[in-house]
Amino acid sequence: MKGLYFDYVLRTRYAETDQMGVVYYGNYPQYLELGRVEWLRSIGFTYKAMEEEGVMMPVVSLQIQYKKPALYDELITIRTKLKELPSTKIEFDYEILNERGELLSTANTILVFVDAKTFRPVRCPEKVLKLIEEKMSN
Repeated sequence: MKGLYFDYVLRTRYAETDQMGVVYYGNYPQYLELGRVEWLRSIGFTYKAMEEEGVMMPVVSLQIQYKKPALYDELITIRTKLKELPSTKIEFDYEILNERGELLSTANTILVFVDAKTFRPVRCPEKVLKLIEEKMSN
């Protein structure tokens, strides 16, 4: 899984910062969501398509370690890495870096695949597993 990651770059916005120009810590979960959604898109699938097929992915665990502040109008990279092949859950590790390559934070999320109607756990969709395996073999 080491090589299966995706970098998403964004510029921090004024509304995301406090009076000191520091990105408010509560915005980081949204950054992680952007990273996950774009990671999925990068392997050839979308979260929207998954929902249309009746599968949702609620977050069941979130951990963030803040190392340095992200600042207003700074380009940050959200590096999203798949930790292991998914089963009924999928786990990601993240690094958020500033434009100088400095590590701003690390994070981890665990999401569970659930049936959209019953909210009962289901296995990772076969399409997603195949796309992951294809990416890993390239």
